[in-house]
Amino acid sequence: MDRKEPGAGAAFWQQLKEDIKQAAASLGIDKIGFTTADPFLDMKEILLRHREQGFESGFEEPDIEKRVNPALLFTEPRSILSIAVAYPSAMKNPPKSEPGAYRGIISRSSWGQDYHQVLRDRLSKLEGFIRDRVPEARLESMVDTGALVDRAVAERAGVGWSGKNCAIITPEFGSWVYLGEMITNLPFPPDTPITEDCGDCTLCIDACPTGALVAPGSLNAGRCVSFVTQSKGWIDDEMKEKIGNRLYGCDTCQIVCPKNRKKNWTHHEDLQPDPELVKPLLKPLLTLTNREFKEKYGAISASWRGKKPIQRNAVIALGNFKDASAVPLLRDMLLKDERPDMRGTCAWALGKIGTTEAVEALETADTREQDPQVLEALRNALERARKKQVMN
Repeated sequence: MDRKEPGAGAAFWQQLKEDIKQAAASLGIDKIGFTTADPFLDMKEILLRHREQGFESGFEEPDIEKRVNPALLFTEPRSILSIAVAYPSAMKNPPKSEPGAYRGIISRSSWGQDYHQVLRDRLSKLEGFIRDRVPEARLESMVDTGALVDRAVAERAGVGWSGKNCAIITPEFGSWVYLGEMITNLPFPPDTPITEDCGDCTLCIDACPTGALVAPGSLNAGRCVSFVTQSKGWIDDEMKEKIGNRLYGCDTCQIVCPKNRKKNWTHHEDLQPDPELVKPLLKPLLTLTNREFKEKYGAISASWRGKKPIQRNAVIALGNFKDASAVPLLRDMLLKDERPDMRGTCAWALGKIGTTEAVEALETADTREQDPQVLEALRNALERARKKQVMN
């Protein structure tokens, strides 16, 4: 297609839109949709209710107006492009979790190269494609950390529909997609939203480990395992049980979705998983230095919160596995780690394991610990472990 001429009309923008869609695959983009830059008023109402109910995660942009009004982010926006890039849901020859060598799991959205980098690369290529044809175009790309709500843009742009699990579900790729968007000053004609929906299916709501999906399309982030695994600090005992062996994220509501059945995408090499990285042995995680963590995990999105949440989640997983072989490591952390919340988590895990050696570790720590919150965790763990021994 030729470059834009002065006074180009609707036919030019329609043709450019079609050219972009045809070029998408060559740019590493699996699906692309177009919508207006009008405010997302329906999403604003949803976000306001979400805030009133205390369902926010704390990771989102605090200014709701910026999340729904493109004009607050970009001068005189005319249209928004939404892109989707499909990622894998299965790995070849996953390593087995075995007694004494138990493993954790990192969610599929963090299996390959950090998707923020991947999507920025794809959007950069898309920007180049557009500027080759419209040199004066103003374009601003956003990936996840941008203010706009990605799924609201994707839904209105016809990329997919918003599922009851709060994920965008595409007819072609299911919900195994990363989303990004680009605000422009170009008058692209908008696409039509998809009318397909989840119907009467509630499998995701029924399967949510913590009941965080409180209603179709409504998520209480404070109870969502995915958000909790990314949080820092103390986690209550109920949530520790629910985390299982998850180190980062949770895929349950996507795994059970019928729209995802038998869908696994392997065509993007940079998104394919390293099995040993995303299903790692738990015990070695406990002794990683910051440098070692960055060298090993720095290229994947699960590293964005640092090593502390992943180490804490590994301790929780060892407790849930009742891995007696981990007691010496957990004892050392309980007695020596500078972080009170980590010591408290080790106490919980040792209480779950409940062997004689675990009880002795708890008793030793009980005579040394000064932090009141850790002491409470220690004594609760001791009580549980002693009850377990009596029952056995």
